[in-house]
Amino acid sequence: MNGHRESRQLKPGINVPMVTIFKENEDVDVEAVAKHAVRLVKAGLTSITCQGSNGEAVHLTKEERILVTSTVRKAIDEAGFSDVPIVVGCAAQSVRETVEFCRDAHKAGGDYALVLPPSYYKAAYKPENFVEYFQDVADDSPIPILIYNYPGAVAGVDLDSDTIIKLAKHPNIRGCKLTCGNTGKLNRIAHAVKAATPSDRGSGWMCMGGSADFTIQTLIAGGSGIITGLGNVVPKACVKVFNLYAEGKIDEAQKVQAIVARGDWGVIAGGITGTKAALESYYGYGGYARRPLPKPSKDDVARYEAMLKEVVDFENSL
Repeated sequence: MNGHRESRQLKPGINVPMVTIFKENEDVDVEAVAKHAVRLVKAGLTSITCQGSNGEAVHLTKEERILVTSTVRKAIDEAGFSDVPIVVGCAAQSVRETVEFCRDAHKAGGDYALVLPPSYYKAAYKPENFVEYFQDVADDSPIPILIYNYPGAVAGVDLDSDTIIKLAKHPNIRGCKLTCGNTGKLNRIAHAVKAATPSDRGSGWMCMGGSADFTIQTLIAGGSGIITGLGNVVPKACVKVFNLYAEGKIDEAQKVQAIVARGDWGVIAGGITGTKAALESYYGYGGYARRPLPKPSKDDVARYEAMLKEVVDFENSL
């Protein structure tokens, strides 16, 4: 390994993969990105993600990725949150380009790299190739790696618990995000690696769920928290579920979890388009995703508003 630095420490809690906001001409809206990042960290996040799936990483150029990360780092530092780590989506199809993205993230102020498995040549890969990919990236990345297991985004590639537990032994692989929704897998990994939890720092390894609708399930299973797209719209509500559980207020946590889960279905159904539409409807910013993602119709917007109204009302009560 070469050039690794000690990153800001990840702590159990809620992380939001923030949307990237564009102007009408599809240029990155730097001012809006900064404003959104500050709103999120003020809600009590323990870390924040740039260039996740919600951030339209696949729609950004190399230069734009650097711009977004550096903008977020500067904005949250100036707002008094210089201790909050930034996780940066760095996945590419080759080891070489993924490492390059990791180096860019490092230079732009990122602390951790969120990395998907390669999938374009899926038919040519054997199970050991995925292990080698993550190990090779981790060897050369200047920042620690979080494994991103999201079968829906990578042609169905679904890393099993044995693979992730094996990869956790690498000193520069510090966690995972499981958007597969498999709490059994999460439980096996969390206990094998002695993951950090709200009550016990354990090994410090972060075993994160990938959706706000199973926050409590993740924590009960021994996980570290959630990286949730819903948090773009209602970050305080997502943090509330985590905090209530951490305080031992399980009955209250369950009630809030139900509200959050109903709201999460709105952004799961609407994807990035629905998330941005809800931001625009309720907070006056968000805009549209980059083409070829569609713009929502008036009926779509009304549907997303209705699906998220309950959780937004709860957010605004906090």
